Order: sequence, then structure tokens, then C-alpha cells
Amino acid sequence: MRILLLFLFVAFQNMPCFGQDGFKIVPLGVKGGGEDGNLSAYMVAPVGSDNYICLDAGTITNGIQKAVDQKVFPVAANVVLRKYIKAYFISHPHLDHLSGMIINSPEDTAKNVYGFEQCIETIKNHYFNWQSWPNMGNEGQAPALKKYTYKLLSENQNIPIDQTEMSVQGFKLSHSNPYESAAFLIKNGENYLLYFGDTGPDEIEKSNKMEIVWKTVAPLVLNKKLKGIFLEVSYPNIQPDRQLYGHLTPNWLMKELQKLAGFAGKENVKNLNVIVSHIKPSSKNEQTITNELKAANSLGLDLIFPQQGTQLELR
Repeated sequence: MRILLLFLFVAFQNMPCFGQDGFKIVPLGVKGGGEDGNLSAYMVAPVGSDNYICLDAGTITNGIQKAVDQKVFPVAANVVLRKYIKAYFISHPHLDHLSGMIINSPEDTAKNVYGFEQCIETIKNHYFNWQSWPNMGNEGQAPALKKYTYKLLSENQNIPIDQTEMSVQGFKLSHSNPYESAAFLIKNGENYLLYFGDTGPDEIEKSNKMEIVWKTVAPLVLNKKLKGIFLEVSYPNIQPDRQLYGHLTPNWLMKELQKLAGFAGKENVKNLNVIVSHIKPSSKNEQTITNELKAANSLGLDLIFPQQGTQLELR
């Protein structure tokens, strides 16, 4: 009997794990503008899967190579680009969220590109137009090379993500009104991950777009199903409100998360993973923002400052 139990224990320990809770994240780029080898892009997959999506695409191959160098992937960088990334989600068409996908498109494989209509139309008309770059899309200026297929998102609709175990719901954001950005709520089983592209606070933007997102995800926070939130902080608190240009400071990030706490209960946001993204590149900026966020963290959030090429797991 002891031998049988030992055999079963060893066999169980070596079984592949399926349906594990949480997400693994590989930051390909974490900065907000001005550092062209390290711009917003995050590969995301369920734990136990190599079917990744890429949330924004400012930097791609440079970030993949950094991850390969750190033994995150057991294959060459070009294999990760071509086989591991199944789709791109573009929050808005500013180049620090898009240029990596464009530049690397000739070496890429066929993939879907998800976004709201304004974003997709800008990509189609201003980038993949045979003037800025060959038309790698399935629509637009002829000849359309059809490497990328555009998938339009609609608010209040959860749709499956092809070739992955995940689904997505998109939300429109205000990025210096009237310009749009987007948030993506990624679902895998009973687990969720929320990614914000660039956004200004509702109070400054004169909108309720972030509030809509908070109300939607509050039940997930309450039930411990939301594994993490990506939220941008571009400037330190010294930046005047009139010069935010559709971005957040540490004070504004905390004010927005106080709203979430109001909907979900302050006790339920304690230890919530918040991945701080899009810090404008400057060692002074980064240290100041880090210090200001930690000083204002009365909610007890788990603040995460991602590093390019270093894998994270959120469970």
C-alpha cells in the first residue's frame, strides 16, 4: 500500500497542470514614450498555457529578446513572435503603443488585431497605407496583404479570442478628450485581468468612462476573481492638471482606485495587484512616482513596477 501511495503521489506531482488560476505576464516594454526600445507592450497568457495575446505593441522584438535572455522562453525570439503571440490588442493608435507591431509585421505570422473602430481606422488609413508602411491588413489601400485581420470591438460585449483560452470585453476611455483609448478586461475561466491603455481621470476629462469600468469590475474584486489591474502613471504629482494630456499622476491613480474601493468595499481592494505602467522615461520621474505612489497607498494595494523581460504571475 505504501508503494502504491508513493507511486500515485509522484505521478500526481508530475502531471501537467491544466486550468490553473491566474495569468502570466511578460512585459515587452513598460515605458511611456521617449524610450523606443522599451515602449508599452505586455504578453499575457493563462498560467499553464503558451497561447499569448499582446496588450499594446509599442516594443516587440527587443522585449522578447530580453525575455529570452532571462530564460522566460525556451525558444528563439523569432519563434515567440511568430508562434506564441496569437493576437494584438491596441488600446489607441499612438506610436508608443503600436510601432513594434508595425515595424515587425514583415516577419510576423497571420494574426488578428483587436481594437475599437477609431483605432482600427487610424491604423488602416495612416500606417498600413503603402505610404507610411505596406498594407499588412485585410482592408484598406490595395493591395491588402492580409497578414493582419482587423477585429472591431464593441462595448458591453464579451467575445472569445481566437486561438486562445481567453475572452475579452472592451471599454472606451478618454485620452485627452475627444481622443479615445481603451481598456481590456481579459477573462480565462473564473479569472480576470484588467488592462488600461492611456487614460485621463474622469474629473479632468469631464467623462464617466473610468467609473463605468470600476462599476463593471467591482463584483470581480469583491469575489477575488480580478487578479490584477494595469494602470498608467505618466507623470509625478508636480505635473499641472492642465498639462496631463490624458494621463494620470500618483494622486489621480489613487483617487480613481478610491472610486473602485467605494463600489467594491475598501477591505476588498486590499492587496489587489496594480501593475504601474507607462512611466515617462527618466530615473528622476520613476523614483518620484514610485515614492509618491507608496506614500499615498492607504488602500493597501500591491503595487507592482514591471521590468522589461521579467515574467510576472498573478494568481
